Amino acid sequence: MAIASVVKKNHYQDSLKLMQLSRKLSALPGIRKAAAIMATEANLKMLRDAGLIGGAPESANANDLIVAVDAETGSRAREVIDMLDSLITPAVKRAGESEPVKSMDAALGVFPGANIALISVPGEFAKLEVSKAIEKGLHTFLFSDNVTIEEEIEIKRRASGRGLLVMGPGCGTAIINGTGLGFANVVNGGPIGVIAAAGTGMQEVTSLLSNWGSGITHAIGVGGRDMSEEVGGIMTLDALRILGGDNNTKVLLIVSKPPSKKVAEKILAAIGETGKPAVVCFLGHSMRTSGDEKIKLVSTLEEAAYSALALVNGSGKKYIPVPEKGWKRQAGKYVRAQKRGQRYLRGIFSGGTLCFEAQHILTETLGDIYSNAPLDKKNRLKDSNVSIGNTCVDLGEEEFTVGRPHPMIDAALRSERLISEAAKPDVAVILFDVVLGYVASPDPAGDLLPAIRSAKASARKKGRSLAFVSHVCGTDSDPQGLRDQEEKLTKEGVMVFPTNAWASRAAGFIASGGREIETDRGNK
Repeated sequence: MAIASVVKKNHYQDSLKLMQLSRKLSALPGIRKAAAIMATEANLKMLRDAGLIGGAPESANANDLIVAVDAETGSRAREVIDMLDSLITPAVKRAGESEPVKSMDAALGVFPGANIALISVPGEFAKLEVSKAIEKGLHTFLFSDNVTIEEEIEIKRRASGRGLLVMGPGCGTAIINGTGLGFANVVNGGPIGVIAAAGTGMQEVTSLLSNWGSGITHAIGVGGRDMSEEVGGIMTLDALRILGGDNNTKVLLIVSKPPSKKVAEKILAAIGETGKPAVVCFLGHSMRTSGDEKIKLVSTLEEAAYSALALVNGSGKKYIPVPEKGWKRQAGKYVRAQKRGQRYLRGIFSGGTLCFEAQHILTETLGDIYSNAPLDKKNRLKDSNVSIGNTCVDLGEEEFTVGRPHPMIDAALRSERLISEAAKPDVAVILFDVVLGYVASPDPAGDLLPAIRSAKASARKKGRSLAFVSHVCGTDSDPQGLRDQEEKLTKEGVMVFPTNAWASRAAGFIASGGREIETDRGNK
């Protein structure tokens, strides 16, 4: 190995730029591996573990860019490091091109009619930028994470007092008037208004609704903590008032992890005040009834989508998602081929809500599921990099994404984890998601194929059969194309299912040795 690295002080880059730089470096002749990430403690540990750096300056911090390369020769490694500035510096402006804007005031000068600001800055600066947007009367889509809960409450209260939305922090997805923000999918317009404190939860339900023949008016993300006891659903309640007053929105659909009882009651009361029929998906909830016949409580994203569709149809007719016929026969082959001791499932997710839903479903057949984002605190992994028993890990959690590309953008971390998990003799099935849409990788399924092939080849050499099960979240209108992505996986022998819930059921079936979850939705 010929390793070279450099730290560039105070050179913050967002996820997309980090991914682009990593790909540029990796594509250069003579480069075997390259990484461009922010110098957080976790990222520095990852580089050390991968052998890409021996150490880093003690003064390195999360605002410093660190670039490391593994080249064929030492001279080539140094050459690439020396040319780094030319790869980072923007290309020379061509004649006729406008100057890039560098402030909110400049942006408003170019787009004076804008009413939404998209903010993606280091978390420590997010409050200041959101405050500027509020003062200028702008709604905010706050992509930044690492914002304290005290700051979140402060800016949301301030915005709410002025009739403005703060979507976030850590808001990955929204669709406003048909325009996608962040990791949004290309979906049909329709009569359903969505509010979600769950990024991939929103992507899953909006994509399923579109795939099943309906669509949305708006999909408003509120940030994963909005329905917490501390925040109290500030933006959820404001979003309900907006959609409640929108004549084009006929049905409401709310998605979140289970809030506290107090917050849940407040949200259900606000839904009732709109007078509109609604589906509420508090994932894995234990509530028996909402107390309002117009509000249907469900516990999975799949059920949320087809229940909303039933309300739109008006006749009570449901679209029942059914996987391809014969899936159980294919799964049965993996069960019969298992070696003694092959009994565990490993879920490797890029979408946090999809990981949460999978755990909820898998618990019914496999019992306790361990995770870095568990259903129950007692099942939290001591080390997120080390799986135990049946594990579902969310690689989109902040511990993995601070200062490095999100796994929906860059598959490097997921590929490494997939190969590592597949090499363990007690693993029977790998469950994973593929999320399409704007900002996501141009070919997320294709990015994972080399790792899947490598893992399968390694298992075969050791006489083991290994099952791969997946769901692709997206639509045919997405830049990557749903069918194209599904076909790539299917050709590699991956079992692909129409919903995340069904992929989870099938993976649980295999890991349990053929024990299935009781359901009336196509278990054939």
